[in-house]
Amino acid sequence: MIYNSYQEVRQLDRTVRLGLIQTEASDLPEENLEKTVEFIKQACSNGAQIICTQELFKTKYFCQVEDWEFFRFAEKISPDSITIKILSSVAKENKAVIIASLFEKRTAGIYHNTAVVIDADGEFLGFYRKMHIPDDPHFYEKFYFTPGDTGYRVFETRYARVGTLICWDQWFPEAARLTAMKGAEILFYPTAIGWLPEEKEEYGDSQYNAWETVQRGHAVANGLFVAAVNRTGFEPSPDGNSGIQFWGQSFVCDPYGQIIKKASSDREEVLTVDVNLGMIEETRIVWPFFRDRRIDSYHPLTKRWLDED
Repeated sequence: MIYNSYQEVRQLDRTVRLGLIQTEASDLPEENLEKTVEFIKQACSNGAQIICTQELFKTKYFCQVEDWEFFRFAEKISPDSITIKILSSVAKENKAVIIASLFEKRTAGIYHNTAVVIDADGEFLGFYRKMHIPDDPHFYEKFYFTPGDTGYRVFETRYARVGTLICWDQWFPEAARLTAMKGAEILFYPTAIGWLPEEKEEYGDSQYNAWETVQRGHAVANGLFVAAVNRTGFEPSPDGNSGIQFWGQSFVCDPYGQIIKKASSDREEVLTVDVNLGMIEETRIVWPFFRDRRIDSYHPLTKRWLDED
């Protein structure tokens, strides 16, 4: 598209309504699926066109412990799998794009933390497998998930080009940059993050602020919209330890890093947010970070660490 003036860029309107589904999880995957589907329909009734779930929305966050029993929650992912058929039907009926985070069983012994994307006509567009896998107290994901091998992906949907990264991916600027370079206009982060009760008083504010700030930074550095979808509620640890208080506060921010809208910290919520994708070109003209990248100097980024000579 060729513009006759900068004013034409400023007036470009490509408004899309997003829906973020923030819920508490029960012990029953079928119950969580049913509730999420109802919330997706509610988002659609509020005009949402692209809807995203929280990370691993069908279960509680079982990664608080290492337990072989929880592999039973994994499922095959294909256009013919039950969950995909259900979500595809909802997407088609409501003309909405759905992004959903699932525990994928690829084959015996290989499991992934995976985000699927379904277009507004119900077509299964594909999936992204989480690349960065944490291994921290109460977040023992390396026990369950093989690191992703899809690369960073962008999906051309009816309403926008969407990039999908997952939770721990959100701390890595390289992941956001590569997804943006593939053409993402909106970067979605299905998430499960919160406080350990024993740490909240001392570290709670700083931990939350770091999480929000780094994602707002990705929006600024890449000139795109970021949508972070977190779960809420307290989930006790299956082994009787302290558990996790998920902090909710799902949000959408614009290419200047400004938060457009944020959900509550302690309630289930369907957050609907309008974003004008025309703002992306305006922002990238004003702040031409992609123009000024010194790609000839970035080769050391492929190293683990730069040791002194």
